[in-house]
Amino acid sequence: MATSVATGSGRLHFKETFYRGQQKAFLVHNLAVPKCIHKELSWSNGISKVLRVHKNNYFQSQTKEDYKSKPSIISCLRDGYTKYFDFAVIGSGVAGLRYALEVAKHGTVAVITKAEPHESNTNYAQGGVSAVLCPSDSVESHMQDTIVAGAYLCDEETVRVVCTEGPERIRELIAMGASFDHGEDGNLHLAREGGHSHHRIVHAADMTGREIERALLEAVRKDPNIFVFEHHFAIDLLTSQDGSDPICHGVDTLNTDTQEVVRFISKVTLLASGGAGHIYPSTTNPPVATGDGIAMAHRAEAVISNMEFVQFHPTALADEGLPIKPREIRENAFLITEAVRGDGGILYNLDMERFMPSYDERAELAPRDVVARSIDDQLKKRNEKYVLLDISHKPKDKILSHFPNIAAECLRYGLDITRQPIPVVPAAHYMCGGVRAGLSGETNVKGLYVAGEVACTGLHGANRLASNSLLEALVFARRAVQPSIDHTKSSRIDRGASHAWARPVMPRSLGNVLLNNIAFRTREVRKELQEIMWEYVGIVRSTSRLETAEKRIGELELEWESYLFQHGWEPTMVGIEACEMRNLFCCAKLVVSSALARHESRGLHYTIDFPNLEESKRLPTVIFPCTHVNSTWSSRQLHRKQVC
Repeated sequence: MATSVATGSGRLHFKETFYRGQQKAFLVHNLAVPKCIHKELSWSNGISKVLRVHKNNYFQSQTKEDYKSKPSIISCLRDGYTKYFDFAVIGSGVAGLRYALEVAKHGTVAVITKAEPHESNTNYAQGGVSAVLCPSDSVESHMQDTIVAGAYLCDEETVRVVCTEGPERIRELIAMGASFDHGEDGNLHLAREGGHSHHRIVHAADMTGREIERALLEAVRKDPNIFVFEHHFAIDLLTSQDGSDPICHGVDTLNTDTQEVVRFISKVTLLASGGAGHIYPSTTNPPVATGDGIAMAHRAEAVISNMEFVQFHPTALADEGLPIKPREIRENAFLITEAVRGDGGILYNLDMERFMPSYDERAELAPRDVVARSIDDQLKKRNEKYVLLDISHKPKDKILSHFPNIAAECLRYGLDITRQPIPVVPAAHYMCGGVRAGLSGETNVKGLYVAGEVACTGLHGANRLASNSLLEALVFARRAVQPSIDHTKSSRIDRGASHAWARPVMPRSLGNVLLNNIAFRTREVRKELQEIMWEYVGIVRSTSRLETAEKRIGELELEWESYLFQHGWEPTMVGIEACEMRNLFCCAKLVVSSALARHESRGLHYTIDFPNLEESKRLPTVIFPCTHVNSTWSSRQLHRKQVC
């Protein structure tokens, strides 16, 4: 193995010293152009070697069911603050847990999760999972709906794989104990959502993600080969160079309970860390969605693709339209599922005028990008803060059985959805772009696989079709299993490898007063970044506004980093708020750079300067790493060399 370097380490850096001008996006077709100079960054030593053994009651069920605790890690895998596993899984959503359950049959697995295991985008997914399970439906129809919604930027091979393998993934979940709604005929009840030509959405009322998460966590709890490390924030991937190829050897994490750095050395790492919704001020994503995986992968020289395609869900609950206002601002917006419109919900402006038919012949069943832009247009034209989504014309018992969670949440604030319309507004929801992956979830970094929202597989193209996200996560988590197992057979864990990377340090030496000041300023900067993104990189864009965003984000990042260093912060120091802020800056810049590179309007990226589709620009946007890679879509692997 080549000499190890902590490629793209977690050290904070001054903008003028590192990475200036590196994040250039290009529309490409089977072409890789290196556009940056590699800088070696490394952690410094300084972390305590004293091992603290503790047990971890890591399952905190939404139903308050008490799970048995088990040791965080068995003694044979202990080595100070370094832990050794065959597989490291970053993220505890559907992708990470499904993968962990399969690879656990072949070795030890660490599931590393930022908060509690259930706190993921999966848990907040209301609508369901799309799959062809009805005789009148077909894979070809599901493919066509996916490609149309994706504005013809989808990779057809990926689409076919996902739509073909999806039904079997659903059956596996049911076999594990996931309970989905059934109709009076005893068959699965299949809902319909915007962009779908058939009823094909498998669901558990309006809490599908929660039910899937429950079933997977229960299976994980019973598996003796899987160890869950909750409240472990992933700082950076540990990589080395083998010629021009980066190799992943694990990840450094911060135990936010003990404020200690814990290193995981693994033969294979799966990145399943979710999206980056919190680059915007209003998002349906939970607080953990700060783009950590995308940013880590970018620093580790992974290829990033299609980051301009940020999906804004058209219908998040508009708190200011509720009869009783929430006392505190929500950390994440409450989602009003696509299925409400699929079940016949109608959108009105505040004068109770139905507006969607004037924008699209599919009306409320148009794809999300169309509906979100239509609502945005209504709000700007009428100078209003929200629109209304009405399902009250449907039978009360049907509403309450299909949408019990939404009904209960609205009733908390004085609104009865069986009698009154729901105030809604678009909110950031899903990253269609991410770490570029092949058909087996492989990346250009050896030993690193991706699945779920952090990945860009080519399925979603320029806009994700409703309920295709959980489906994609299930399919790619399963497809990454065999190549991961194959990789472990030709790889070994070197107990001395942990010392190849110096360790990050905690900023305890600064004292509580300075740390509190830094945390306060970081929270202010976070809000400023979010406002810039909403104001200049929102649902409707322009070149001048994107350039303004690029300039202001760069200045804000430099000002924030300067503040840290002027107040005693060292480049080797890490803390969760500072690391999250670094990741948010990284993802915001990736979005802006990619948006500036696309000179057309396609799917979720709409710009007034290039309002039309351009066939010649029907290509993925790619941000290349520092080293030359053979990057293509799934018709070929990102790396043609044998993974070893």
